[in-house]
Amino acid sequence: MATQLKHRDPLEEAIARETAALFEKGYVILRDVVDPRIVAALDQDFHEPFANTPPSRGNFFGEKTVRFGRALIRSRHSATLVQDPLVLGIAERALAPWCESIQLNLTQAIAVHPGAPQQLPHRDQDMWPGPKGEMEYMVNVIWPLTRFTRGNGATMVWGYSHKEEKDKYIADVDTIAAEMEPGSCLVFLGSTLHGQGANESDEIRRALVVGYSLSWLRSYENQMLSYPPHVARRFPPALADLVGYRQVPPNLNNFEGQSPTVLLGDEIPEHFGAVDNFRPDQVEAIDYYFRHRKPRIV
Repeated sequence: MATQLKHRDPLEEAIARETAALFEKGYVILRDVVDPRIVAALDQDFHEPFANTPPSRGNFFGEKTVRFGRALIRSRHSATLVQDPLVLGIAERALAPWCESIQLNLTQAIAVHPGAPQQLPHRDQDMWPGPKGEMEYMVNVIWPLTRFTRGNGATMVWGYSHKEEKDKYIADVDTIAAEMEPGSCLVFLGSTLHGQGANESDEIRRALVVGYSLSWLRSYENQMLSYPPHVARRFPPALADLVGYRQVPPNLNNFEGQSPTVLLGDEIPEHFGAVDNFRPDQVEAIDYYFRHRKPRIV
């Protein structure tokens, strides 16, 4: 009898393949991930906030750019990109060595107007002051809402820069302009050097940036203010979990000693009782102590 080959999940294979490429180069461009019509609908929903949000201030954000957050309440299509199975799978696998779960770090829509200069090359992980080179703090994803070209300010990425010393000069030999069409996306590590390109065209280059980070970090965008309980209770459970309505072992991010999901129900108790929430190794240590402790003699 011929040996039956075990079925391989195409999604899991793609996640493994693209995560390996991400750690090799520091970035990966995923082509044709979602239906461009979804992206076009998202861009249409963003028309009003793009039109009414004042330009950014400061040399880093750039005064010829417009930026706003809270994408999940501005368009129902934002969740499709935030929860894309391939992208979310890559982020989870990339960050898994340093956490038990990941969180949504930000959603930020960006419009780069004609005349915008090239942005300062930077690493997004530098928003946290912890040691660098020992772990990855985050994975960022840029979804183009319009075409990305070198001329209109496509994101510049320094390939392999995640393997370089933070203060070391990095040659431009491996630098690429992430040219893409709507429906594709750029995924890169928080340790990868990158920056918005100069917009030397007459086009407005628009995008949605979605970031994922280790769940025990303070997020870039304050998710609890962006999506308070009366908003988040309308989210599917997996999305509410991703924006931060979860308790992270050991007892981090709790509300009255319980998971903040208690705030998403129809009836919220006046009083709560604290509930243990620890990592498996901590549970084992606690159980061991209570199994082997000696009774006190009174």
